[in-house]
Amino acid sequence: MSVRESLALGRLREFHPLNRLTDEQLVVLVSRAERRVHRPGQRILERGARDGMDLFLLKGAVELVSADGRQVTVNAGTEKAVTAIARLQPRMFDVTAVQPCEFLVIEQAVLNKLLQAAPLEYSDDHSGREADTDDEHRLLMEFYAELKSNQVSLPSLPDVAWKVRRLADREDSSAEDIARALTADPAMSAKLVRSCNSALYRGFSEVRNVRDGVVRLGVKTTRQLVTVFAMREVFRSRQPELQQAMDKLWREARTVGALAWVLAESSTRVEPEEALLAGLLHNIGAVPVLVHAEHHPSLLASPSALERAITALQADIGAAILQNWHFSAAFVEAARHGDDWFYECAEEQPQLVDLVIVSRLHARMSEKQNEGLPEFEQVPAYRRLGALELTASRSLKLVETARERLDELQRLLAGH
Repeated sequence: MSVRESLALGRLREFHPLNRLTDEQLVVLVSRAERRVHRPGQRILERGARDGMDLFLLKGAVELVSADGRQVTVNAGTEKAVTAIARLQPRMFDVTAVQPCEFLVIEQAVLNKLLQAAPLEYSDDHSGREADTDDEHRLLMEFYAELKSNQVSLPSLPDVAWKVRRLADREDSSAEDIARALTADPAMSAKLVRSCNSALYRGFSEVRNVRDGVVRLGVKTTRQLVTVFAMREVFRSRQPELQQAMDKLWREARTVGALAWVLAESSTRVEPEEALLAGLLHNIGAVPVLVHAEHHPSLLASPSALERAITALQADIGAAILQNWHFSAAFVEAARHGDDWFYECAEEQPQLVDLVIVSRLHARMSEKQNEGLPEFEQVPAYRRLGALELTASRSLKLVETARERLDELQRLLAGH
């Protein structure tokens, strides 16, 4: 039986981004696709491979295993299976069939070409938006194609953060080694010393130099805080219009990061500094979108269109950035799924992604942006923070009780 005979177009429209294609385009796509069947235990994809193919799971279940051993099971017909399996290349996961599986396999080049030619959908309620929608669509298609072929220009991890992270990961590094790397950046050194003397880390005596600061904080906390403070430099642009958007992203990142710290501190299993950093990084995928939008004037002129483009692209791009920076799978997961209210992590214990999702929910509520928000109890991440024994009212009270810590964190992140 051919692929075309065995698949209804309606079934194909259950997958993203195939749902953007017309019936005629889907027919063309199916004529170029292949159907593959795998038995349980059979390896489907190898981590590190570059094969230029997209695999959509039609039937069965697969297990994804990352480099650090994290495992995720994906079942056909669920939300986790609406996009291509392990779609970024080089592949970040080993993928193995755990049930008899059936895949639709499509060349990425073929799919990208069809997506670039896909028609636009116009709304009768938004007359005059055609130019914005056209530019928005063009940006989405360009980014989709570039991301698939690893051609997106991703931001670099600031130099001082890269050096400190590299030193901290070495077993033979000392506090003096890390302090020397930090003193090459006076502004970063001042921020670290100021942190040590803040209400968050204050000891019995005042810290006066970087080495003493590293000793008080410890290597691991220093590593995280230096990266936290370095993140501000990523949210920069020489264009005034873009800088306004960057500033808005940074304010959102600061709020989510501070809330994640408070929630993590109330739980004993997630380190507050890691939660803070995950919160700061949750929207980093929007940065390349804004930079690329500079080439699309009508998109820059339409905040709503730009917001839609960011929403559509930032998760995949954020994950790609953190993979490029060699962050752990937990941080990558938080960037990829932190904007999905209904994402449910496969790990038994609460993870960074859970804290980011719940912090985003609190941030939206605190800013009175309640439209479209789910109920607390509908959010899997909220339920997974069982150690906090949260209810909606208790959750809000927890944040209010920690207001002083939130304010202190915001002051540190703002540089005051």
